[in-house]
Amino acid sequence: QVQLVESGGGLVQPGGSLRLSCAASRSISSIVSMGWYRQTPGKQRELVAGITSGGSTNYVDSVKGRFTISRDNAKNTVYLQLNSLKPEDTAVYYCHARPSLMSSLSYWGQGTQVTVSS
Repeated sequence: QVQLVESGGGLVQPGGSLRLSCAASRSISSIVSMGWYRQTPGKQRELVAGITSGGSTNYVDSVKGRFTISRDNAKNTVYLQLNSLKPEDTAVYYCHARPSLMSSLSYWGQGTQVTVSS
């Protein structure tokens, strides 16, 4: 089992930056896939960025060049750096972990609110 705790959300002006953190309750070095999703009211949760245990990353087109996902296995933490924020980035951001490709079992954090507004 993995417990995930997000932090770092808040209110920021357009063009600003935030760094989200996702702290895991155990070692993440063997977790094959971790990622950040976001959700706005009335919409489905969407994958924003993902990172594998090998360090491969993927991003939704709308954030490419602006967001960066990284993982620090020593700190059991995954980060999402959000730059050049736009109002349409406003959402609740959730951390996700899928420990194994052999199982569909996955875990979610409680979410952190990001609001981009002037």
